[in-house]
Amino acid sequence: MFLQRRFYIVIAVVAIIMAAGVWVTPLFILGQCLLVAAVVATAFEALTLFAKAGVGAARYCSQRFSLGDDNEVRLRLTNRSPFDLKTEIIDELPEQFQKRDFLLRLRVPRNESVTTTYTLRPTARGDYRFGRVMVFATTPMGLVARRFVCGQPLAVKVYPSFLKLKQYLVAASSNTLTESGSKRVRRAGNNTDFEQIRDYVQGDDYRTINWKATARRTHLMVNVYQDERSQEIYCLIDKGRLMQQSFEGMTLLDYAINSSLVLSYVAVNKQDKAGLVTFAEEMGSFVPAGRQHQQMQIILEALYAQQTSFAETDYSMLCPNLNKLVAKRSFMVLFTNFTDYGSLLRQLEYLQLLNKRHRLLVVFFNDVELSDFVNSPKRTEEDYYQHVIAEKLIYERRLIQSSLRQHGIYSVLTNPKTLSADVVNKYMEMKSRHLLA
Repeated sequence: MFLQRRFYIVIAVVAIIMAAGVWVTPLFILGQCLLVAAVVATAFEALTLFAKAGVGAARYCSQRFSLGDDNEVRLRLTNRSPFDLKTEIIDELPEQFQKRDFLLRLRVPRNESVTTTYTLRPTARGDYRFGRVMVFATTPMGLVARRFVCGQPLAVKVYPSFLKLKQYLVAASSNTLTESGSKRVRRAGNNTDFEQIRDYVQGDDYRTINWKATARRTHLMVNVYQDERSQEIYCLIDKGRLMQQSFEGMTLLDYAINSSLVLSYVAVNKQDKAGLVTFAEEMGSFVPAGRQHQQMQIILEALYAQQTSFAETDYSMLCPNLNKLVAKRSFMVLFTNFTDYGSLLRQLEYLQLLNKRHRLLVVFFNDVELSDFVNSPKRTEEDYYQHVIAEKLIYERRLIQSSLRQHGIYSVLTNPKTLSADVVNKYMEMKSRHLLA
């Protein structure tokens, strides 16, 4: 039994009335009567709750949570009592969320059930364990509450973001992504593989008009071409110490993993073959490129277990090992990060070697917090010096992109929040221009 706030308020009021009875005798007698009434009411409510109250609660959620997304959890509360109940619900959330103030309040009519939902946003991959569901029930009087321990412990796994895969696929099919910061990609006029002839609609390229078919059908007909298929797309994920930098609770590695999953999903549905390579000071996971039925599940399971390393990334090790694993010229999307221009120069030789053997796209990150600092007001002399240093670091990232372009290496400089949209946009653009191999 748990005494409620209303009980203490009632006792406090009774105490004040009885204290006032020192000067006004009838108030002391009134206070005694109220005290007896409060004790009787409390005892009656407690007996009612423990004799007749019945409460059940169940938690419903997916056994797999999506990293960085809002995952829905449903709680269904059942009142088997012959009277209405006011409840406070504490769901024992996994310790990774560090939520110490989780509380839901529901009013449940007698012999009915009520369902409520809430969302959780995990920021790290791994195993998460829910505990029990604690329900504190009280009658409309609200003097005491009874605790019911409901539900069962539940284990869920947090995988790389998979909730938005279909959204990205639909957006990629129309060559426009709805994520913040994305852009519309203009497709090339012709692709190599002929698909079909169809009726002309407004907006079609006049260069694709099929004049022979038009003459036979007496109205305009156009040729439709499809993108080249069966190209191998590999996501190379750097797991070195530079990928430990965090943004909104998630590391750059986690953003790269989410983006790799999205890109692989889009590539497979575009009839290309998706594969995966992870590395740091040594080679990590390798998933050969393919588009079979289980390919996405294989990639998802491989991405689930990846962790950053405190070691420096060894690109000199990557080049020969990658050549052994991938014999065919492929499109390599490298997710990495550079602190300054000097860090690029140390790896540039190896990036050039990769680009000679394959088509390389280097994806690296803007420092969002640094950009926000540059846009903040300057008040002291020290602020001006710090802003100059910050602007130099931002300039060096643009210099890195320019240097990669000069050496014939494609690159994407992006923010973590728009990473998936930018990478898929670049893939679709290069695919339409036949630059994947």
